[in-house]
Amino acid sequence: MQVKVYKQTGEEVGKLTLADSVFKVPYNEATIHQVVVSYLANQRQGTKSTLTRTEVRGGGRKPWRQKGTGRARQGSIRSPQWTHGGVVFAPKPRDFSKKINKQVKALAFTSALSKQLEDKNVIVLDSLELDGKTKSMVSVLETFKLEKRVTVVTNGVNENVVRASGNLDKVNVTTADLVNTYDVVVADKVVVTKDALKQIEEALK
Repeated sequence: MQVKVYKQTGEEVGKLTLADSVFKVPYNEATIHQVVVSYLANQRQGTKSTLTRTEVRGGGRKPWRQKGTGRARQGSIRSPQWTHGGVVFAPKPRDFSKKINKQVKALAFTSALSKQLEDKNVIVLDSLELDGKTKSMVSVLETFKLEKRVTVVTNGVNENVVRASGNLDKVNVTTADLVNTYDVVVADKVVVTKDALKQIEEALK
């Protein structure tokens, strides 16, 4: 398959031939969902922790006698219904991570990227040269009418692109060796440099 290549000023400069085995993969929603759920689960720290009634300090003595006071029976001031009492089914530190095989990850990524290409949501740039200022990235976004969430993929770390995008909530910058399925599916448009796209192709062939 072929895709158009543009300058960052919006002019078309040619076409790029891509391997069908990587960029024309059938859409596999189930696999993409599995990989995205795993990715989001792996981002969780799992460090939340609160105290159960057995772990809260105090409460060893019965607050008042069982009968005769007219009040509800109570056994401890550290019971969950009391202020400063323990937490019912208290959350404890745990590992949320899910393991996904490399082949499944690769299938989900190529499927998601192929779908974005099919829907004309991928913009290939000959190169992306910015001066590190926010307005330079805004200029590129305005040139291609990118108003929603955008994932920008470069060939290696480009400090100026990262710096120019730092104040833009809708822009996510990553590199060809780190881009993943979530980065692709969460974006309305994917902006990728020609070299980065070729690097992705070589890695997945």
